[in-house]
Amino acid sequence: MQDLGMSKHKEVRIQTKHKLALLIVAVVVSSTSSILTRLSSAPSLIIAFYRLGIASIIMGFLAIPSANQLLELNKSQIAALIVSGLSLALHFWSWIGSLKLIPVATSIVLVDSAPISAGIMSKLILREPPSKREWLGIFLGVVGALIVVGKPQRGGSLFGAVLALIGSIAFSIYLISGRYLRKVLDTIPYAASVYGVAFLILLVITVGSNIQIFGYNTREVLIFFALAIGPSCLAHTSYNYALKHLKAHGVSIAILGEPIGATLLAWILLDEPPGIGVVLGGLLIIVGSILTLKEE
Repeated sequence: MQDLGMSKHKEVRIQTKHKLALLIVAVVVSSTSSILTRLSSAPSLIIAFYRLGIASIIMGFLAIPSANQLLELNKSQIAALIVSGLSLALHFWSWIGSLKLIPVATSIVLVDSAPISAGIMSKLILREPPSKREWLGIFLGVVGALIVVGKPQRGGSLFGAVLALIGSIAFSIYLISGRYLRKVLDTIPYAASVYGVAFLILLVITVGSNIQIFGYNTREVLIFFALAIGPSCLAHTSYNYALKHLKAHGVSIAILGEPIGATLLAWILLDEPPGIGVVLGGLLIIVGSILTLKEE
């Protein structure tokens, strides 16, 4: 019996390491999102529209074998799915809009302040209050992300900062809703359905806004596909997978590593080397993530 208990404990530890490794890969892939978005000259609504549209089609095909799970949802779960899709659509629309108005570092740090609101909403809605260690991890992660920004950058706008904060709150709601729905839905059908709902919402808004939907050049289309396949299908779906095994604020604190990844990619691809603030802030983010995730 003792050997059986030790074997089970070892298996759980291996599975946990695999989940954390997947979360790290997701953060790395997601770090490309801001750079790809800045490379696009399309309107922010169109970028979000195509990113979620392509992602929902890909995930929809993968979800066909498990589509019966969606038919078994009750009214409250369907409502939660609509809220999740609405918040995801709002997150991408507002965050992408902020990238058009303020520096990448400022935008991504503001939008990745989601652990604060996610921790509060976890306590109020899911009754999963962060422990003292998790609050410390959240605090260190947010401080580290602020240090990454360094001194205030010129050329930004108050409206752009507000858009990024709206994106942060919307992302927190998306994580909270996902934590609730992942208890009854597997990763693929949940991802396919929430991407689909978000896409339909953006479709209605896009048509109503009289914005050009078609006619974008090959370069823009390739960016749309890259955003859909990498940051959405791989990264965001990995976040959705983690939500069944980790608390919503635990997932959101891990996402705070994205500013580091985005900065490193900007250094490599755009010849923008990071300063000492990025290094120090990155260490705080890593420590904060470890404190929070270890508590899980």
